[in-house]
Amino acid sequence: MKNTSQTLKYLSFGFLGILGLLVIWSFIEPRMLNTENETATIPNLPPSWEGKRVAQLSDFQIGLWGDNRGTARRGVAELIEAQPDIALISGDFIYHPGENIKPEIETAVDIVRPLVEAGIPTYAVLGNHDYGMSSKTAQPKVEIAERLATALEDAGIEVLQNEAVQLPGSNEPLYLVGVDSLWANRDNVNEALSAVPNNLPRITMMHNPDTFEQFPSSTAPLAMAGHTHGGQVRLPGTPQWSWLAFTQKDEVVADGWAKGYGESGNQLYVNVGIGMSIVPIRLFCPPELTLFTLQAE
Repeated sequence: MKNTSQTLKYLSFGFLGILGLLVIWSFIEPRMLNTENETATIPNLPPSWEGKRVAQLSDFQIGLWGDNRGTARRGVAELIEAQPDIALISGDFIYHPGENIKPEIETAVDIVRPLVEAGIPTYAVLGNHDYGMSSKTAQPKVEIAERLATALEDAGIEVLQNEAVQLPGSNEPLYLVGVDSLWANRDNVNEALSAVPNNLPRITMMHNPDTFEQFPSSTAPLAMAGHTHGGQVRLPGTPQWSWLAFTQKDEVVADGWAKGYGESGNQLYVNVGIGMSIVPIRLFCPPELTLFTLQAE
């Protein structure tokens, strides 16, 4: 009996020790930064775009207590060092807008401004937090989103709200399609796609992966999203078994390539983002900078 009691005591201490280490690590991991290198296939990609690189950052969440602005700045610095041809930021620049949102907007813009100063064409879409929405049922704060979009545009970052632009760098057309926030009910996939001539190659960007389901077949051969944080706190490699999925009752589609999701001819990549929701921790889900090398089908 004594041996059994001692064994249980040691096991309890061991469990508490492991738990304590995981808690400590969850505050350290947000300061880590993974660079994911991916190859992305786009049908009809012009030869002049073959081998060019597109970078993606997402979900800074500036304004959360203990936010991850230092890692966001480092992500931008590493992106500048990598010198991609295009930089994309898929929403949630800020977190919970209060009465005075000016500092958060200024910080978010200050973080991304060096991309433009480095000569990297930079584009963005807005996320639910940019509209002041921490849940699907919250009332969107359109004025705050407009202030953020204006500040980004003034810094030289083009914010796409259900529109498409031809990307610079080549006379051969490659389009970028940007869709506005799903939760704010400002998304319009058809309007965004209408600006792209039929069969011309394109990249699509949205904040919420759920928007991807609205794209008709073969209209989003390369799509990028954020929003999920990969689950934020999870079992290794399992975003579907995550703290964020259970607390918000929101499906975490994927991190990385969302296989078998959406219509045929479409493929989606979900970036796990830089920032966090509710509490400033990450576990088995470090922040991410993604670099896509483009290739023809």
